[in-house]
Amino acid sequence: MTTALVVDDSRVVRGFISKILESIGFVVQQAENGVLAKAACEKSMPEVIIVDWNMPEMNGLEFVEALRAMPNGHEPKVVFCTTENDIKHIMKAIESGADEYIMKPFDRAILETKLDQVGILPHSVETSALAAIG
Repeated sequence: MTTALVVDDSRVVRGFISKILESIGFVVQQAENGVLAKAACEKSMPEVIIVDWNMPEMNGLEFVEALRAMPNGHEPKVVFCTTENDIKHIMKAIESGADEYIMKPFDRAILETKLDQVGILPHSVETSALAAIG
């Protein structure tokens, strides 16, 4: 099973993203800020991390920079999911180590597309999507 960590200070957003990820085959953990996310990664590094930008204690950008400095911290695919939508924020996120960027609001199709773009969409979802197209 592919593991994911959802990092957002909104319980509702964490729940929404987690439900989507679980429905397509991910085992999901949640963290409400970067400090808790960093601690979770120190215990067990997930394969994908969906992270908000604006959070208390340690924001998403600080978390991604700390993550990438950790042993094996370069391995997870990181997708920012935030309301910050200007090009300067997007560039800063990518420069800090993010692999992709989603702007809120978003839906399941957008999240699946981004996961596919970073190469972490579970095979069964890719296969069913291809079957639907073919």
